[in-house]
Amino acid sequence: MLGVLVAGFPRARIEPPTLIGISAVLMWSATIGLYRNISEIFGAVGGSALIFTVSGIVATLHGGRAAFRGHSRLYLLVGGSMFVTYEICLALAVGLAQDRAQSVEVGMVNYLWPCFTIALAVAFGQARGHFMLVPGVMLSLAGVLLASSGTGFSVHSMLGNFASNPLPYLLALIAAITWPLYTIFTRSLSRGRSAVPPFLLLTAALLWIYYFSSNQPPLHFDLRGLSMALLFGVLTTLAYSAWTHGVTHGNLTLLATASYFTPLLSVMLSSILLDMVPGMNFWSGALLVTGGSLVCWYASRQ
Repeated sequence: MLGVLVAGFPRARIEPPTLIGISAVLMWSATIGLYRNISEIFGAVGGSALIFTVSGIVATLHGGRAAFRGHSRLYLLVGGSMFVTYEICLALAVGLAQDRAQSVEVGMVNYLWPCFTIALAVAFGQARGHFMLVPGVMLSLAGVLLASSGTGFSVHSMLGNFASNPLPYLLALIAAITWPLYTIFTRSLSRGRSAVPPFLLLTAALLWIYYFSSNQPPLHFDLRGLSMALLFGVLTTLAYSAWTHGVTHGNLTLLATASYFTPLLSVMLSSILLDMVPGMNFWSGALLVTGGSLVCWYASRQ
């Protein structure tokens, strides 16, 4: 399969805009580890609210007033609701995981979005594909099941992990479905303009409302936590900017293919940021999720 994929673009040149776009994949791969570290310091809800406050402010300073003007109401309504749902679900899924290992597991559920994006694009008539989509999706699902099965693969251990704390897995699954829908339905509604800064600020506002209206642990000053929140905000802005530059001026095929390796990169970076050694099932699951996404891509690339 790898030989077939490589043969699909044998003369592809990796130019500077493409490399800039690929850097966004690396930055997004650090998301799970940073989410978890910040939530351990400030709590799942408080940490998430702090993350998106900083991210929204940094993105606003970068985008300026233009980021808040010229958007259609339908894009703001549809795109905004899906964007906010995705970000909140993913942040809380990682933060509410019972330990660091489970946070990487729910992150793997979120990384079903590449194959879901292709499958939904075909279903809604925005792309064409053939029967290889089915085994591609099944391969990605098998990877998630393997990564969630603990040290040894068994249905019993997998169900046990899910039953002990099902909410993070369900939130991650909602995120994995919501982001493809956001991608598909807002592509034409956005008119080529991004409303990421106001979307991030709206996400932060909703999380703060939830924080102050519920029984959450109090926030406290922590220099390390605030530094990571600032780093996360800067990385978020840089990643969106780098990706936009890459898809506008670079090789879109190579960028799309690179994004499918996010599960592997995420496990690698999470192991560093969370000071953990993923088991063989994590790596095998990440490989299957990546392989399934590549199969889906190959099934629709014509």
